Amino acid sequence: MKKSVIRSGLLIASLCFCMNAFSLTLGEAKAQGLVGEQPNGMLGVVSNPTSEVVNLVADINNKRKSAYAGIAQRNGTDINSVQQLAGKKAMAKTPAGQFIKSGGQWQQVK
Repeated sequence: MKKSVIRSGLLIASLCFCMNAFSLTLGEAKAQGLVGEQPNGMLGVVSNPTSEVVNLVADINNKRKSAYAGIAQRNGTDINSVQQLAGKKAMAKTPAGQFIKSGGQWQQVK
């Protein structure tokens, strides 16, 4: 009996830790118009700033910033230049229906 209670407790705990598997993905957030690309190479919250969306953006931006820093170091340039180039490329590749920030305003790509 004790073993089954322990197993049940462990199963519930592992499910709680795996909740990220059911979280919103970047692709879903972009498709739903919740997030968009910015000229500085970072992701931004377009609408519905729930904690899940805010956390997703923060996580993606931390990873991007780290990648940009590595690229800048390898190429002997500053991170701002890398970010601007990455932002320009990401915005150019944004498909119709998703959002980019241009002139300080969110715009849906047509």
